[in-house]
Amino acid sequence: MKKSLLLLITVLVVVTVAVGAVAQDRVTQPPSSLVRTPGHVRTPLYVIIPANNTNPEITNGENPGSLACLYGLTAPVSGCPKSDLTMPVGGARAIAVVEYGRYANMQNDLNFFSTQYGLPAVTATEICSPGPPPCPANNGSGWDLETALDVQYAHAMAPSAQIIVSEFANDPIGDGAETAAANAVAAAGGGEVSNSWTYNGGENWCGSGNCELSYDSYFVKQGVVFFASAGDDGLGPAYPSISPNVVSAGGTQIMRDSNGNYTTESCWNGSGGGISIYEPLPQYQLYIGNRTGPKRGTPDWAADASPVSGVNVYSSSYCGGWCVVGGTSVSSPVLAGIVNWAGHFRISTLSELSPTYQWYIQPVTYHVNFFDVTTGNNGAAAGPGWDQCTGLGSPRKASQF
Repeated sequence: MKKSLLLLITVLVVVTVAVGAVAQDRVTQPPSSLVRTPGHVRTPLYVIIPANNTNPEITNGENPGSLACLYGLTAPVSGCPKSDLTMPVGGARAIAVVEYGRYANMQNDLNFFSTQYGLPAVTATEICSPGPPPCPANNGSGWDLETALDVQYAHAMAPSAQIIVSEFANDPIGDGAETAAANAVAAAGGGEVSNSWTYNGGENWCGSGNCELSYDSYFVKQGVVFFASAGDDGLGPAYPSISPNVVSAGGTQIMRDSNGNYTTESCWNGSGGGISIYEPLPQYQLYIGNRTGPKRGTPDWAADASPVSGVNVYSSSYCGGWCVVGGTSVSSPVLAGIVNWAGHFRISTLSELSPTYQWYIQPVTYHVNFFDVTTGNNGAAAGPGWDQCTGLGSPRKASQF
């Protein structure tokens, strides 16, 4: 089944947020996030373009240092403030991100981002499928911003990992970009593939359950752990996130007090998640079968995704500089980077997920390694233990992943 990517040329949906008597930020979804036709690829992405976007201090989003502190990649600092710019050190082998088209400014933007935060330089490798390169230009579509986000935050969480950008011209699976990403990571000695995209239409994207199940094999590769964004439409599964061969990345909102100190993480109301109507309960989720019934439940884990607590991204083409980005497009590369940083390099997604679900029945271990998100609602309320918004929760002891 061959699908084509629909890039809508449309006026952006804009929500205005007052930040002063005159200046206003704009909260938007780019054209790549507005695709609604079932089977077409979309980005679970929101962007806040600040009235004055000259540097990340002015955009005031979360940044590599604040996330590294919160998720346990660096030594703890009280409150994990955004001003804590201690960067993680580590990562190895490779992380691939799967993107529509080619973002010509990707490397320059990555260099600028890395210099701003004191991260080591890295030269990303680009692959075009089905080829030959270059893939179509994606400037201004929103996919350019998606590429910048994915590359920058995979690198930020695992600064020593090789970064691979696997680009597709029409469809990530049909064009071979997913397979190319997995093969490139495996050839680098193993690592992760992050997918900050979903097929629109929930589990009706493919037309039938047998069709969806037939695609699960694309997310199996020795030495590779696959991640996918859970979506940004609230409760309801999305593919490939719902595949049992993928770590489903849900979304949280980081809450801070008036002094800018971290207080808690809550379920982001836009986070995707839910119970599959097609995918059977995988063995690693038997511990939560009382909550999911006989079917696969998502997400598995979660990380920052809310536009209210979005991350600073440098995007010269889409944002004209710095902007704050939210959506589970953030949580997928962040979680992939955390797993790479941990350095365990599991042989598969299943071998990565299995121990984390085993922690679930060991309360002390579970609460050391995860923050159990118990507040917020995406159509299903977050609560103690696994839920359909944040899964097991967000990482706290990254070294164990």
